[in-house]
Amino acid sequence: MTELNGEFVPWVLLPDANIRDFRLFKTPEDRAAYNRLRYNVLKVLPYAQFAGNRYRQLQRDLATTSDKHQQKEMMKACEKEIKDLFNKQIKNLTITQGEILIKLVQRETGNTSFELLKQMKGGFKAFMFQSAARMFGHDLKETYDPEQEKDIQAILVSAGYSSYY
Repeated sequence: MTELNGEFVPWVLLPDANIRDFRLFKTPEDRAAYNRLRYNVLKVLPYAQFAGNRYRQLQRDLATTSDKHQQKEMMKACEKEIKDLFNKQIKNLTITQGEILIKLVQRETGNTSFELLKQMKGGFKAFMFQSAARMFGHDLKETYDPEQEKDIQAILVSAGYSSYY
Protein backbone atom coordinates (compact mmCIF):
# COMPACT_ATOMS: atom_id res chain seq x y z
CA MET A 1 0.00 0.00 0.00
CA THR A 2 1.01 3.56 -0.57
CA GLU A 3 -0.19 6.66 1.21
CA LEU A 4 -1.40 9.26 -1.26
CA ASN A 5 -2.82 12.56 0.05
CA GLY A 6 -3.70 10.98 3.37
CA GLU A 7 -5.39 7.92 1.81
CA PHE A 8 -4.01 4.43 1.57
CA VAL A 9 -3.98 3.16 -2.02
CA PRO A 10 -3.42 -0.60 -2.54
CA TRP A 11 -0.91 -1.97 -5.03
CA VAL A 12 -2.17 -4.64 -7.38
CA LEU A 13 0.28 -6.74 -9.39
CA LEU A 14 -1.05 -7.76 -12.79
CA PRO A 15 0.51 -10.13 -15.30
CA ASP A 16 2.29 -8.65 -18.31
CA ALA A 17 0.10 -7.91 -21.31
CA ASN A 18 1.50 -8.30 -24.80
CA ILE A 19 0.09 -5.81 -27.26
CA ARG A 20 0.62 -6.63 -30.89
CA ASP A 21 -0.49 -4.98 -34.04
CA PHE A 22 -1.73 -6.80 -37.10
CA ARG A 23 1.25 -7.61 -39.27
CA LEU A 24 1.25 -6.25 -42.80
CA PHE A 25 3.45 -7.70 -45.50
CA LYS A 26 4.76 -5.82 -48.52
CA THR A 27 4.36 -8.70 -50.92
CA PRO A 28 2.72 -12.12 -50.99
CA GLU A 29 6.24 -13.59 -51.10
CA ASP A 30 7.04 -11.94 -47.76
CA ARG A 31 3.88 -13.44 -46.26
CA ALA A 32 4.77 -16.87 -47.64
CA ALA A 33 8.33 -16.60 -46.25
CA TYR A 34 6.99 -15.64 -42.81
CA ASN A 35 4.47 -18.50 -42.87
CA ARG A 36 7.27 -20.91 -43.85
CA LEU A 37 9.40 -19.61 -40.97
CA ARG A 38 6.46 -19.96 -38.58
CA TYR A 39 5.91 -23.56 -39.71
CA ASN A 40 9.61 -24.38 -39.28
CA VAL A 41 9.86 -22.77 -35.83
CA LEU A 42 6.74 -24.51 -34.54
CA LYS A 43 7.98 -27.83 -35.96
CA VAL A 44 11.34 -27.76 -34.15
CA LEU A 45 10.19 -26.01 -30.97
CA PRO A 46 9.16 -29.24 -29.16
CA TYR A 47 12.63 -30.72 -29.79
CA ALA A 48 14.33 -27.60 -28.40
CA GLN A 49 12.02 -27.57 -25.37
CA PHE A 50 12.72 -31.24 -24.69
CA ALA A 51 16.46 -30.65 -25.07
CA GLY A 52 16.32 -27.75 -22.62
CA ASN A 53 14.31 -29.70 -20.05
CA ARG A 54 16.50 -32.79 -20.40
CA TYR A 55 19.68 -30.68 -20.12
CA ARG A 56 18.48 -29.04 -16.91
CA GLN A 57 17.52 -32.44 -15.50
CA LEU A 58 20.93 -33.86 -16.44
CA GLN A 59 22.68 -30.93 -14.74
CA ARG A 60 20.67 -31.58 -11.55
CA ASP A 61 21.50 -35.29 -11.71
CA LEU A 62 25.21 -34.64 -12.29
CA ALA A 63 25.29 -32.29 -9.30
CA THR A 64 24.14 -35.11 -7.01
CA THR A 65 27.29 -37.18 -7.52
CA SER A 66 31.00 -36.49 -7.75
CA ASP A 67 31.84 -39.95 -9.13
CA LYS A 68 33.15 -39.39 -12.70
CA HIS A 69 32.20 -42.90 -13.82
CA GLN A 70 28.62 -42.47 -12.64
CA GLN A 71 28.43 -39.03 -14.30
CA LYS A 72 29.62 -40.55 -17.57
CA GLU A 73 26.95 -43.25 -17.32
CA MET A 74 24.30 -40.57 -16.71
CA MET A 75 25.41 -38.68 -19.82
CA LYS A 76 25.35 -41.85 -21.93
CA ALA A 77 21.84 -42.68 -20.67
CA CYS A 78 20.67 -39.15 -21.48
CA GLU A 79 22.14 -39.35 -24.99
CA LYS A 80 20.55 -42.77 -25.58
CA GLU A 81 17.15 -41.50 -24.40
CA ILE A 82 17.28 -38.54 -26.77
CA LYS A 83 18.46 -40.69 -29.69
CA ASP A 84 15.73 -43.26 -29.11
CA LEU A 85 13.02 -40.61 -28.99
CA PHE A 86 14.00 -38.27 -31.81
CA ASN A 87 16.63 -39.84 -34.06
CA LYS A 88 14.34 -40.43 -37.06
CA GLN A 89 12.50 -37.11 -36.80
CA ILE A 90 15.65 -35.01 -36.48
CA LYS A 91 17.31 -36.77 -39.43
CA ASN A 92 14.33 -35.74 -41.58
CA LEU A 93 14.59 -32.02 -40.78
CA THR A 94 15.42 -29.61 -43.57
CA ILE A 95 18.55 -27.47 -43.47
CA THR A 96 16.53 -24.42 -42.44
CA GLN A 97 14.81 -26.36 -39.67
CA GLY A 98 18.22 -27.57 -38.46
CA GLU A 99 19.51 -24.00 -38.29
CA ILE A 100 16.45 -22.91 -36.33
CA LEU A 101 16.83 -25.90 -33.99
CA ILE A 102 20.46 -24.96 -33.28
CA LYS A 103 19.38 -21.43 -32.35
CA LEU A 104 16.45 -22.58 -30.22
CA VAL A 105 18.58 -25.12 -28.35
CA GLN A 106 21.00 -22.32 -27.48
CA ARG A 107 18.04 -20.17 -26.41
CA GLU A 108 16.69 -22.98 -24.22
CA THR A 109 19.90 -24.12 -22.56
CA GLY A 110 22.07 -21.02 -22.56
CA ASN A 111 24.87 -23.02 -24.23
CA THR A 112 25.60 -23.37 -27.91
CA SER A 113 25.25 -26.80 -29.48
CA PHE A 114 29.04 -26.91 -29.77
CA GLU A 115 29.44 -26.30 -26.02
CA LEU A 116 26.87 -29.01 -25.24
CA LEU A 117 28.69 -31.49 -27.49
CA LYS A 118 32.01 -30.56 -25.93
CA GLN A 119 30.62 -31.22 -22.44
CA MET A 120 29.01 -34.52 -23.38
CA LYS A 121 31.36 -35.97 -26.01
CA GLY A 122 34.65 -34.13 -25.56
CA GLY A 123 36.50 -31.49 -27.53
CA PHE A 124 37.67 -33.65 -30.45
CA LYS A 125 34.23 -35.07 -31.23
CA ALA A 126 32.69 -31.59 -30.89
CA PHE A 127 35.28 -30.33 -33.39
CA MET A 128 34.42 -33.18 -35.79
CA PHE A 129 30.69 -32.46 -35.54
CA GLN A 130 31.36 -28.75 -36.08
CA SER A 131 33.45 -29.58 -39.18
CA ALA A 132 30.68 -31.78 -40.57
CA ALA A 133 28.08 -29.12 -39.82
CA ARG A 134 30.16 -26.46 -41.57
CA MET A 135 30.25 -28.61 -44.73
CA PHE A 136 26.44 -28.45 -44.80
CA GLY A 137 26.27 -24.74 -44.05
CA HIS A 138 25.55 -24.92 -40.31
CA ASP A 139 27.44 -23.47 -37.37
CA LEU A 140 27.08 -25.25 -34.04
CA LYS A 141 28.53 -22.19 -32.30
CA GLU A 142 25.63 -20.03 -33.49
CA THR A 143 23.85 -18.10 -30.76
CA TYR A 144 20.30 -16.83 -30.46
CA ASP A 145 19.94 -13.07 -30.32
CA PRO A 146 16.32 -11.88 -29.95
CA GLU A 147 17.24 -8.56 -31.57
CA GLN A 148 18.55 -10.27 -34.71
CA GLU A 149 15.88 -12.98 -34.75
CA LYS A 150 12.86 -10.70 -34.36
CA ASP A 151 10.60 -12.87 -36.50
CA ILE A 152 11.45 -16.03 -34.56
CA GLN A 153 11.00 -14.19 -31.27
CA ALA A 154 7.61 -12.84 -32.43
CA ILE A 155 6.52 -16.36 -33.43
CA LEU A 156 7.55 -17.74 -30.05
CA VAL A 157 5.75 -14.98 -28.16
CA SER A 158 2.59 -15.37 -30.26
CA ALA A 159 2.69 -19.12 -29.56
CA GLY A 160 2.72 -18.32 -25.84
CA TYR A 161 6.30 -19.36 -25.31
CA SER A 162 8.58 -16.57 -24.17
CA SER A 163 10.71 -17.98 -21.36
CA TYR A 164 14.48 -18.27 -21.43
CA TYR A 165 16.74 -20.74 -19.64
